[in-house]
Amino acid sequence: MRRAVTVLFVYLSGLLVCATVIFVFLYIFVKGAQVISWKFISTGPEGIPPGTAGGIFPAIVGSLMSGAVAAVISSITAVATTIWLTFFCRNHVLYRFCRFCTECVSGIPSILLGLFGYSFFLMHLAIPKSVLTAGMTLAIMIMPFIAVRTEKIFREYPREQIDAARSLGLSTLYIILTLVIPQRLRELTSTVALSTAYAMGAAAPVMFTGAVLYTRKLPDLTEPFMALPYHLYILVSQGYSLSMAYGTAFILLVLLLGINLFCRYAGKKR
Repeated sequence: MRRAVTVLFVYLSGLLVCATVIFVFLYIFVKGAQVISWKFISTGPEGIPPGTAGGIFPAIVGSLMSGAVAAVISSITAVATTIWLTFFCRNHVLYRFCRFCTECVSGIPSILLGLFGYSFFLMHLAIPKSVLTAGMTLAIMIMPFIAVRTEKIFREYPREQIDAARSLGLSTLYIILTLVIPQRLRELTSTVALSTAYAMGAAAPVMFTGAVLYTRKLPDLTEPFMALPYHLYILVSQGYSLSMAYGTAFILLVLLLGINLFCRYAGKKR
């Protein structure tokens, strides 16, 4: 009897979670689909206040650019650090200290990371508010996620193959670059893409470091930019246009779902 109750509770809990997720997605899709059009996707914001008409194309491009900058910076630093910790670090105390620092950074609220990015990059280093500063702040946010997932990927690599390669006189770095990384490239790509989706959905870090309310031009790396999550936040918090907010949420959700589906495909295929 107790087992039956436990099984029933587990199934009902799973059903409740799935139903909640499906309801949220469908609700946003139904509300957002009412304003989705080619003009909405391909043009800049219009109206007074800005964003109550027109489109969100600059925000789409800005989110993709900031996510790409964050992905490049965080993947290079996180993968390099993980390679050193996994294959070269022999000091157990130093290893535990690095892991502790990674866990601490992963637990910092995004609003505090945004404040750090503003005070360090903009105030201390005098770098202007731009895609670059926002991307660097987002990179700090997602770096622990990539590092933890990458270490798991490297730890699961067959140790016998590494030992066999070493017995042939190959260096550890050569083995990593020509054997380990090529065979785990799909998993690594999936990890970076998933972290990029996480960065693209964050509003707090970019609102302090690079995002602006309105711009009709496409930015370069040294200019402020529009971002989908920040644009959505402004539309809702200021009460400008709830219908445009749903449309923005629809596009953001489609982008994030597309990246997540890519991650599932890339991570499973061999």
